[in-house]
Amino acid sequence: MKCSSEEATCKTEVAAKHHFREEIPGIVDRLVASCNKEGCFDHVSAEPIPLREAVVDILRRAGRILYPGYYIPTRLDEVNVGYYLGQEMTTLFETLAHQITLAIRHDCIRHNLSCSHCDEQGQKLAVEFLRTLPDLRAMLAKDIRAAYEGDPAAKGFDEIIFSYPGLFAITVYRIAHGLHGMEVPLIPRIMSEYAHSKTGIDIHPGAEIGESFFIDHGTGVVIGETTVIGERVRIYQGVTLGALSLSREECVALRQTKRHPTIEDDVILYANATVLGGDTVIGARSVIGGNVWITHAIMADTEVFLEKQHLVFGEKRSKELSHKQKAFGKGAKP
Repeated sequence: MKCSSEEATCKTEVAAKHHFREEIPGIVDRLVASCNKEGCFDHVSAEPIPLREAVVDILRRAGRILYPGYYIPTRLDEVNVGYYLGQEMTTLFETLAHQITLAIRHDCIRHNLSCSHCDEQGQKLAVEFLRTLPDLRAMLAKDIRAAYEGDPAAKGFDEIIFSYPGLFAITVYRIAHGLHGMEVPLIPRIMSEYAHSKTGIDIHPGAEIGESFFIDHGTGVVIGETTVIGERVRIYQGVTLGALSLSREECVALRQTKRHPTIEDDVILYANATVLGGDTVIGARSVIGGNVWITHAIMADTEVFLEKQHLVFGEKRSKELSHKQKAFGKGAKP
């Protein structure tokens, strides 16, 4: 019995697919061989490292604890709030302790350190972090009030908690900053870069930021590792609190020194202002205008603005006039 033309075509395609699949083992062998070569990065080890998805889950659980009732589909009231928080705290403890353990163990193996009893250390640091949550809630409440008082478009606190990217970025920062202060490896940066990817706001967990902090709009904000920000500071989109550009050798030498500016209490930095350098201090109650570039200290109670730009105004030509000129020549009357 002869095969139909369709059957013959199918057999040809199956054979071709099998031919291409035969190349996969060779490619795999080359990838395996590349794992131990200098210049390639991998983690091929019997010991796992922190899982990014688990770290994001930690942030979500912490958010449900810090803002009870906002991020759950069920009702929360006086009857079940204790049970709810107990369940969330227990799961948060277990997940956080495990991820901290993995991070510490990874650092020990990578740097060939002596045993740090990472399981016990992971649980100890997780509990230590949980103890900070009541104070962290109080700090975030001040950030929410600062957002409400600083933005006339805000209709209420619920709107800020649900929808303001600045508050989300600040919440993640304050969680990550707490873990960073406990010298937990890797996890704080995973957290801060997750917030960066979601909001466009890049806050290094090592930065020191005081209470009642407000980021309006937020997209493009950068706050470097050694930045120090006082209380009641307000910044707008595109603000950069960064370091001066350095050579590779200078980067190595200055990795542990202050490279980013200090912003004192009650300062306002408007959109796209750039403040650079570890010796740069913006004095208290100063106002820094939009698009300003600053690399030196500014005294307290100072306003810094660019001179008003020279704008050019011209007569707008209609499309109809433009078409007629093309048809009859530049000198033709409409």
